[in-house]
Amino acid sequence: TSLVTVWVAGSSSLPIALAQQSGGPRFDADDRPSAPRLPDAQPADAGGVDASRWFDRQGLTPDEAVNVAVYEKNNKSVVNITTKIAGSFLLVDVSDEGSGSGAVVDKAGHILTNFHVVEDAQEVGVTLYDGSIFEARLVGADPRNDVAVLKIDAPADLLFPITFGDSSDLMVGMKVFAIGNPFGLERTMTTGIISSLNRSLQVRGNWTIKSIIQIDAAVNPGNSGGPLLDSHGRLIGINTAIATRTGQSAGVGFAIPINLVRRVVPQLIAHGRVIRPEIGIARVFITEKGLRIEQLTPGGPAERAGLRGPRTTRSRRGPFVIEKIERAAADIIVEVDGQKIETGDDLLGYIEAKKAGEQIELTVLREGRKIKIPVTLGAGEQTVRKRTSGN
Repeated sequence: TSLVTVWVAGSSSLPIALAQQSGGPRFDADDRPSAPRLPDAQPADAGGVDASRWFDRQGLTPDEAVNVAVYEKNNKSVVNITTKIAGSFLLVDVSDEGSGSGAVVDKAGHILTNFHVVEDAQEVGVTLYDGSIFEARLVGADPRNDVAVLKIDAPADLLFPITFGDSSDLMVGMKVFAIGNPFGLERTMTTGIISSLNRSLQVRGNWTIKSIIQIDAAVNPGNSGGPLLDSHGRLIGINTAIATRTGQSAGVGFAIPINLVRRVVPQLIAHGRVIRPEIGIARVFITEKGLRIEQLTPGGPAERAGLRGPRTTRSRRGPFVIEKIERAAADIIVEVDGQKIETGDDLLGYIEAKKAGEQIELTVLREGRKIKIPVTLGAGEQTVRKRTSGN
């Protein structure tokens, strides 16, 4: 069975069994202890340890106190998202329902979630912590990074915005908390640690998100779009997918880092889309030396800066015009702002972190020499298509 990565987007009462071992101790009502008791602390000079120092005034260990504090701080900020996709099959109207999670961004009613949670949905509902349900509309989406922002018209006193953290200082081994609605069980919290950082996750087409956070906290269908929190209760990521052979949690979950989300959310709220920086390189070819430019966008930032693509020459032979493309004449990109670039994803990821109007410096190989060329990024939706050697 192969390992696959799946999105984690998706009331019965549970019977309680009580048992007592036959022949075991029985208690009268007056003698039955209300709760287990720790042995009485022994005097220090007798080698005893005062166990009371392990607990706070509520009887919680330091670890439990952190868990409780994180949940109490954030559970009202987490929402349950339900979707309905209408369609027809054999002339019969059918609908498909889905579910996911989200987090309140502000008092204006903006909700942060994954794009795949609400993709193609005709109806979207948001359930708040108190059970109130509001119809939501899509404000903006960034499919490339699997981020979407919804809007609900809810009273401000029902909205508790989540606190944004910083994902740039995360370390493997740090404790994390995932709150969401797995299997429709609202505002369920699971705990774990950061298992790895800087993972890559392919989300749509050939686009890969870099700097993905890998966690071992249980993440299941319905958790998509829910918050990943640190021990201070700050939002450090958006839970988005799991690696599994069964479709259920296997201890390998993935979250989009909040610093990426922080860059795109203001644009989604303001413009409904992300205005990405454009370099004006339409296609590159991966070589052992670097990225050879295959195609420049006519009049784009790279062409205006003086970068060179393949040279095209035309000659006439009788009534025919022969066109020859000299790919060896194209510039080969080896560095961006001093950082080595080996793949198209490296180039895209670096540009993605910039803003339109900012200047970067490309180091290219041209006719056997390294030269540096400054390029001022434009604004657009351009993506770089890449080919590997041998394709």
